[in-house]
Amino acid sequence: MTISTSNHLKMLDILERLAVLGGVEILEVRARHFTVGHKADGSPVTEADQRAEQVIVSGLSEHFPEIPVVAEEMVAAGVMPQTLGEQFFLVDALDGTKEFCSGRDEFTVNIALIHKSIPVLGVVYSPALKVLYSGEHDGAGKGVASRCVVSNAGKLVEREMIETRPSRDPQTIVATRSHMTPETKEYLECCSGADLRSIGSSLKFCLLAAGEADLYPRFGTTMEWDTAAGDAILRAAGGATNTMDELPLTYGKRGQAGMADFQNPNFVSRGG
Repeated sequence: MTISTSNHLKMLDILERLAVLGGVEILEVRARHFTVGHKADGSPVTEADQRAEQVIVSGLSEHFPEIPVVAEEMVAAGVMPQTLGEQFFLVDALDGTKEFCSGRDEFTVNIALIHKSIPVLGVVYSPALKVLYSGEHDGAGKGVASRCVVSNAGKLVEREMIETRPSRDPQTIVATRSHMTPETKEYLECCSGADLRSIGSSLKFCLLAAGEADLYPRFGTTMEWDTAAGDAILRAAGGATNTMDELPLTYGKRGQAGMADFQNPNFVSRGG
């Protein structure tokens, strides 16, 4: 099934509303005491991750029952679609759980639609910052991305179109706050004079998409649900995410030698 541009926009509206609903669940948990558990890989998980994912997955299944959903906590529990087909959703209902548990605001809700291995729709919502980014593109370089404020009542207001900027010298580089690796540090040392901004979650993609940064290098383990929504927005705004072989990052990767299903290789995301 191929989705037209007009249907993309209708779908994007639903994804935005589901992201905001997921954010409500996260903030409700944040407002009271919560415990932190750990999954088999050692990563943290909270009630907020689980409640937000349940709301989002239920909404996606209601509106788009024919499209499979791959969601982080479901996969951790051993639940995933047997077949993906040309289209499927990727959901990370609470990206930046470490930031969330540490009391920082840099956590997001991520929902993306993958079509033929390409992230063509994406929504990234920051519940604490009350800002939502979204984007859609046709996979061939034509797209549109936006940023809007989310009111206390959950309404999307003050929407503005965003796009990447031409690369500047010195560059502004965004890097992960909680997952810095020796490879990342080595890469950054080669970027003499660059302005480095450390920030958590998929907001790094959004800063590139909004023309507020130029480069996001990521060396170390990431999963497709970590990157798909932000990557879709970045591509819609005119940017790109490539592997170290200079090939576009793809999605729906399964049966990879030496890597888990849906695991990403190292990559670099760029603005203009």
